[in-house]
Amino acid sequence: MTVFITGGTRGIGKEIALRFAHDGAKRIALGYLRNDSAAEAAAEEVRAAGAEVVLVRGNVSSEKTLEEVVALGPLDALIHNAATGVVRPAMETEDKHWDWTMNANARALLSLARAVVPQMKPGSSIVGISSLGSIRVLENYVLIGTSKAALEALIRYLAVELAPKGIRVNAVSAGVVQTAALEHFPNRDEMLAAGAANPVGRLVQPADVAGAVSFLCSPDAAMVCGHVLIVDGGFLLPTAIGGGLGE
Repeated sequence: MTVFITGGTRGIGKEIALRFAHDGAKRIALGYLRNDSAAEAAAEEVRAAGAEVVLVRGNVSSEKTLEEVVALGPLDALIHNAATGVVRPAMETEDKHWDWTMNANARALLSLARAVVPQMKPGSSIVGISSLGSIRVLENYVLIGTSKAALEALIRYLAVELAPKGIRVNAVSAGVVQTAALEHFPNRDEMLAAGAANPVGRLVQPADVAGAVSFLCSPDAAMVCGHVLIVDGGFLLPTAIGGGLGE
């Protein structure tokens, strides 16, 4: 099994890579943008888990990087986990911030799909990593949330187009996960507190997201098509309105 994971050297991406290694994947390619030391450290962890590792450095939507991904050969799974964005209120954003966020979080998956799908075989999977900001309004999250909504729409369109080829396309939408990415949010502490206030009673862990991705790429998910699997400990379920309907 050959897997390519964008943003695969830290946080959720690295945990997904480790899960695939434990599941028996023989070769795992880790995409990353610029942190070579973190990439090498992640590669060592994944190798220790039993998989061959290939590091792919660069912007995943650039021609050069896409050529490197195609050179990996047929992929059994493509996981688009890489994400970035400007954390600001809507009125403080600029068009360049929109372009950067949308390109990295949504368009990159389309570019990757166009590049790798011709080599993918029936039974292969594509999974995008989304977030609750795609359907709920989070503070300072307008650009990232909008890009994740676009990602989920793209997942549905790709799912319908690629299903006749035997390629499954789905997404995992995670609740608040404590990773280094949260350091960029001025309301980090409030996000962590809110994320843990779910019916399960704890924060979502990277391993929880990795488990969901593993399922979607397994034969057990053969009939799961264009689905966004929410992993949030039930965070979205309770209403903010107190009392029962009859009270």
